[in-house]
Amino acid sequence: MLSQVYYLLRSKADGSYVVARLNSQQGDSKNSNYLLIFNESFDALIYLNTHGNDIRESFAVESIAGNQLGNLMQRWGFTGVGIVQDPLLPKVNFLVKD
Repeated sequence: MLSQVYYLLRSKADGSYVVARLNSQQGDSKNSNYLLIFNESFDALIYLNTHGNDIRESFAVESIAGNQLGNLMQRWGFTGVGIVQDPLLPKVNFLVKD
């Protein structure tokens, strides 16, 4: 995972990333944010065209090396990552950072 290049969707307006927000299991109202990452740039574009067709011009695909994910997650306070396996459904595997 560390040597691979991943692709992210980032807002052109404010620089924020596309995330999945999951409700906490403890019953409180705090959400957990998982950074959505894609294995290929075209998967990110398919996801955006399928699920955000009306706002797709507001986002750009950005690449990141796997060894930089930890620093990005810490800086933005993400709980973990959601690796998008199928951008059409979407099917996402969630991983929590240590």
